[in-house]
Parts: sequence; C-alpha cells; structure tokens
Amino acid sequence: MESEGNGTLGTSCGSSEPPYAEELLRSLDLPGRFLFATLTLMTLIAILVFIEEAVYIYRKIPSSKRSIIIWINAAAPVISTTSCIGMWIPRSGMFTDFTAGIFFAIVIHKFLIMMIKECGGQKVLLRRFENGHFTISTGPCCCCCLCLPRVPITRKALFWLKLSTFQFAVFRPVLVFLSIVLWTNDNYVVYNLSPKGPALWISCIVGALTLFALWAVGIMFRKVRILLKCKNIIPKFALYQFIVILNHLQITIINMLATQKIIPCAPPLSSTVRGSYIAHQLLIMEMFLITVISRVVYRRKYHDLEPPECVAEEPTDKKQTPKIILNGAVVEDVLTKV
Repeated sequence: MESEGNGTLGTSCGSSEPPYAEELLRSLDLPGRFLFATLTLMTLIAILVFIEEAVYIYRKIPSSKRSIIIWINAAAPVISTTSCIGMWIPRSGMFTDFTAGIFFAIVIHKFLIMMIKECGGQKVLLRRFENGHFTISTGPCCCCCLCLPRVPITRKALFWLKLSTFQFAVFRPVLVFLSIVLWTNDNYVVYNLSPKGPALWISCIVGALTLFALWAVGIMFRKVRILLKCKNIIPKFALYQFIVILNHLQITIINMLATQKIIPCAPPLSSTVRGSYIAHQLLIMEMFLITVISRVVYRRKYHDLEPPECVAEEPTDKKQTPKIILNGAVVEDVLTKV
C-alpha cells in the first residue's frame, strides 16, 4: 500500500499537465474549499466595486476622460477575474494569463494618455512646457545612464512616447496569438525555457517591449508629477506600478521557483502547475486590495479641481488685460484716480 501511494505521488509530481477542474475540487480538503470560497467572494466584490465606480465615473467625469479612467480602473478587477478562472480551472491558466497580459498592455497605453489628458491635452501640454525638457535617464531602462541628454518637449517627442506604449498594446496580442498557434502544434510549452523552444524567445521579446512601454510612462510621469499633484497622480502612478510588479515580476519569480522545484508538488498539482496556482491565488487577494484603494484614489470630483490648462493660461490673460487698459486714456485716468 505504501509503495502504491509513493508511486501515485511520483506520477502526479512528474506530470506537467494541469489537472481537470473536477479532479482539483475532489482533492480539496475543508480549509482548501474555504480558501476557494473566500477568494471567489473577493473577486465578486472587486467586480461589484468596479461596476459601482464605473457608474460614478460615467456620471461625474467629463466624456473626454471617462473611457480612459474606466479602462485604468478595470485593470485590477480583470486580472482578479482571470486569476479566479485560472484557479478554478487550472488547464485554462495559460489563456487567462494571456488575457490579463493583453488587457494590461492596453492599460499601460491608456495611463500615458490619461496623464496627457489631465494636462489639458497635447496642445496645452506643449504650451505649458514650451521650453521644457524630458529627462530620459529614468527607469526601468536608463535609470543609471545619467549622462543621457535631456530631450526637448516637442510634438515629435510626445509622438515617440505614445508610440512606445502603443507598440506594446499592438504587439502583445500578436505574440499571444503566435504562442497559441505554436501551442496547438505542441511547439509552445509555457514552462519550457530552453533556448531551443519558442517560449524563451517570445518571453524575451515581451519583456523588451514591456520595458520600453514602462520607460515611456516613467518619462512622462517624471515631468508632470508636480503639475498633476492636485489630480492625485502620484497615488495613481503608485497603484499602476504595483499592478506592474505583481502581475509581471511576482509571477516570473514564482514560475522560476516552481521550475527549479523549490516550490514542492502537491498531488494532483505538479511543481510548475502549483506555482501558477499559488500565483493566481495571490493575485486575487492583491488585486482586491488595489481595486478598493483605486476606488478611493479615483473617486474625486474633477470638476471642483482647478484644471492645469487654466493655470497655464492665467499669465497670458494678465498680460493682455493691462495692454487693453493702457490703450484707452479715459480708462487709465479712472484707474489712476481709484
């Protein structure tokens, strides 16, 4: 009996295929079922909080910013939902991770556009920083390259920043489609990171595209963080950074530990599958907290705040008013008497 049990354990640990949902649910004990119920409830609450927040944004936020802010607020609930599906149905893990990755690639581009919109749009931003420069020696690409020159803030510079995030939103779905095509032919295995397999090279390309997109957002944030302080841009950027770290870096570290068998198997889950299983559970809890905090940070009455473009136009108005007054002698006399 003991040898039979050991043989079953070895077979389960040696299998890299995730179990079916029914097999996983049958293997859960009472604490495991309680954990599943709790994490599912947290996902449902996150979805309800987002829906309520989306209704508030739709009613209170101007139409020019409405869709962008809803997209950004949807990042955490979407990742939580895909992680919950991956937790219940382990064999769907690759597809749920791909879905979350595609969605967040779009959110990165939307966050850059939001910062430009909060400055009053591209034209107002260019007028505001007419003689300013972008500091490109910032993370995650060039934080140590202090010798890099400062780039003038022009229409062309803004185009390249937007292109850096837009390319990630375009090429990420393309690479996901390529991965799925190769997976159907048994050429793509998520945990096979050998140089002969396509998974390593596709992951490297995705990593490079991600760094360029995050670099563009970092450059823009470093320039506008003081101007948009009244718009809570620093807490918003912090939440965005947390999602990046948790959704990319955390999953990468856990997968590396699982591949090296540091995370032990637990039948019917092999080491690699259990690593993905743990990552999904962590993401559900983390995205739930980020969803709740985002509701507090983004739930502001934007129409009560003084828009940055008004601040930028004030000096011009003050300069024009004296000119009009000085051109009329009668008005000038009245002002002198007063």
